[in-house]
Amino acid sequence: MLRYWTAGESHGKALLALIDGFPAGLSIDEEMINRELRLRQGGYGRGGRQKLEQDTVDILTGVWQSTTLGSPITLQVANNDYKLERLKELERPRPGHADLTGAIKYLGSIRGVLERSSARETAARVAAGALARQLLAQFGIETIAYVLELGEMPIGRGDPAIRSIADLRRIRDASSIYSIDPTKDGQAEQYIDRMADEGDTLGGIIEVRVDGLPFGLGTHAQWDRKLDGKLAQAVMAVQAIKGVEIGMGFESARTRGSQVHDPIHFDPTQSHLPNLGYTRPSNNAGGLEGGMTNGQPLILRAAKKPISTLRKPLDSIRMADKQAHRASYERSDVCAISAAAIIVEHVVAFEIASALVDKFGGDSVVEMRARYELFNEMARKHPAE
Repeated sequence: MLRYWTAGESHGKALLALIDGFPAGLSIDEEMINRELRLRQGGYGRGGRQKLEQDTVDILTGVWQSTTLGSPITLQVANNDYKLERLKELERPRPGHADLTGAIKYLGSIRGVLERSSARETAARVAAGALARQLLAQFGIETIAYVLELGEMPIGRGDPAIRSIADLRRIRDASSIYSIDPTKDGQAEQYIDRMADEGDTLGGIIEVRVDGLPFGLGTHAQWDRKLDGKLAQAVMAVQAIKGVEIGMGFESARTRGSQVHDPIHFDPTQSHLPNLGYTRPSNNAGGLEGGMTNGQPLILRAAKKPISTLRKPLDSIRMADKQAHRASYERSDVCAISAAAIIVEHVVAFEIASALVDKFGGDSVVEMRARYELFNEMARKHPAE
């Protein structure tokens, strides 16, 4: 089983990701991880914290001569803005945060809750996901996420003629809001600036696409191992994500079955591809049927709420005497939808990698590849004549 945990506080010494079950024999590109960490810090509308941090990964364990050993891997991202011991308690909980609920749950401080619940923790998840993406690349699996909507503003999916993920990634990375329709960047920046002037914040919709998936990642056999369920949990566990849909998602509930389900065709000229020649004229299922990948691209969308910390704070109370006050203000962003796209892409990548290890698992990448190729060879001949 491939899994990971994170540790660390927003203003603590460092953030850690401990990864267990990663196969041996993968040569690690550390700069690729650092590049994704920089992207997580970018996007228009970010706050002053991003100017203080220069996130880079330090691989502490599980790697020898830049190659994974099969033992637990520890990734560290240091906090330049380390000042936890000097920070004071917040007197007034902020609506939309874990402040009030966490302080009551633990019968403790707001500070103790907000430091761990902060989205700063996602730097560790991006580092883990970037490592997972390097494993996926060995099997021709590619991922990308981009901003589809900014608040009430639709962004769109860009030029439909541009299909390769490599090309889409170049477009996204050059966009100030990480969309694949950069013609909307100027309008989006003006929208974010207006919200900043009004002391307000913005959320949006992110879309993730994964190409090159083989048949059969995940399973129908047990509810907690269905891949759509695991993906939904991973994405919903990202701070400020309030909804997840796969494929046609909620719209499928409003549409008749004949217009929802994807017909099955066969094209022998595509039998060498991961889809094994099984084609679909549509992909409303989003690449998943019965909790398993079906050889089509995975399409997942996530809804991110606006950032809870407002420059014009909402009503709250002072914990000590329960008297009415405005909520406390901690330095924050106006819009972090761009960063959320990077985070969601990487938590999805890790779950796909985990499902890949479950299906073709072994102690090494060499063993996984042999099993992957054998499975596809057998699947192409199925049913046996």
